[in-house]
Amino acid sequence: MTKVYLVGAGPGDPELITVKGRRILESADAILYDHLAPTALLDLAPAHAERVYVGKKRSVHEFSQDEICAMLIERARRGLNVVRLKGGDPMLFGRGGEEAEALADAGIPFEIIPGITVPLGLAAYSGVPLTHRDHTSAVTFVTGHSVGQIDWDRVGMSETLVIFMGLTEFAEISRQLIARGRSADTPAIAVRWSTRPDQETVAGTLATLPRLIAASGMKPPATIILGEVVRLRDKLNWYERLPLFGKRIVVTRARGQADALSSRLEALGATVIEFPTIEIQPASDYSRLDRAISELGAYDWLIFTSANGVRFFVERLDRSPSDFRSFRGRICAIGPATRAAIEALHLKVDLMGKEYVAEGLLRAFASYPLDGARILLPRAAVARDLVPEQLRLRGALVDVVEAYRTVLPEATAERAPTIFAGKRKPDWITFTSSSTVQNFVSAGGAEALTGVRVASIGPITTRTARELGIAVDVEARQFTIDGLVEAMLA
Repeated sequence: MTKVYLVGAGPGDPELITVKGRRILESADAILYDHLAPTALLDLAPAHAERVYVGKKRSVHEFSQDEICAMLIERARRGLNVVRLKGGDPMLFGRGGEEAEALADAGIPFEIIPGITVPLGLAAYSGVPLTHRDHTSAVTFVTGHSVGQIDWDRVGMSETLVIFMGLTEFAEISRQLIARGRSADTPAIAVRWSTRPDQETVAGTLATLPRLIAASGMKPPATIILGEVVRLRDKLNWYERLPLFGKRIVVTRARGQADALSSRLEALGATVIEFPTIEIQPASDYSRLDRAISELGAYDWLIFTSANGVRFFVERLDRSPSDFRSFRGRICAIGPATRAAIEALHLKVDLMGKEYVAEGLLRAFASYPLDGARILLPRAAVARDLVPEQLRLRGALVDVVEAYRTVLPEATAERAPTIFAGKRKPDWITFTSSSTVQNFVSAGGAEALTGVRVASIGPITTRTARELGIAVDVEARQFTIDGLVEAMLA
């Protein structure tokens, strides 16, 4: 049976959605989402799902509330599973009650999935507990949207006062509260985009906060908290003390392969801008790889120099009449990421270099006799020839076959000006291969990185960058994603 789900998206960090909310999104046929709902959550829905923006900003409404309710009802009557994705929690200043009433009146089955409301996220990520035995046992939530409609005599003396949608009216709210006897020295804090890497905080007192908000240029959406609990911020503010908090970092890895680096940086507080300068595509011609797979039993060594090489090799192997039982030789991996891709297939790696570059791989082979050995190297269409050349000098018979290609994504050049020519440039850009550097220069030019710090995963990538006129600020000591992050932190 079809149903409409009113789902709380949480306070901003997409990982703070509930497990149930995530599961409902994964089976949605249509999603109507708000301005405050993290757009990253839309990626959880199936590809066929309709995505409709129905957000409301101050004085700018994409659709009226009546129109939104009608859209929910109409889609449900068409037999669709509909998700109404709302920032925070649907039932706390989220108009979830109005939408649920409209659905009930129309006879449409619905379910309400709660979310972490914004003040709870703000409290956790700014170090301001809403309750504390030594400071407060009462919390009041109030909307500051219409100052004249609030009974400030009744709510203004609450030990902890949380004000939604009150940023632009806070100067008047402050005057109203002080006039009614609230101490002007009451600690106060305003937080914009709480729980997100671009979280913005202004702290002061009931009397000083309006001036501080104006001086900072803070804009909605923001939430304000008043009360003695705000004094605990200096002790409990863990999030804004993360080592990369406030830093905007560009990740140039291929889409779908950037998660390992992006998630590490986000966990350290950074705002990650994914700007893929390479796209991984199948080989232009698989005849040579297919022929090598048909002769797999004749090879003494199988060398993989990337996880992509492993993936595309196995895909072609799966399409062939053969499987890994045909291979009787040894397997070599250039580094830990490649090794992990091999071991995920329940295969053992016989050899890996201590340094995760071609030179380290060659040193690892130093003690092995290679005269007459047959070696298969499935790799990218364009790559360094150092490994096959040096192994051939030692008498090996090396077959280098194309397993995949790296190309410049079509949209990359179009996005470059919006990222690197804006008012605020990124703080860092990360390069994880020579291809990411070369394609970046083709798309945006080396001059786009003026004022941006550059982090390189290793010496080969660094050399390519410098040859193309890019100064490298830090280089990983261990040529891995973890090594790259450690270099930036150092």
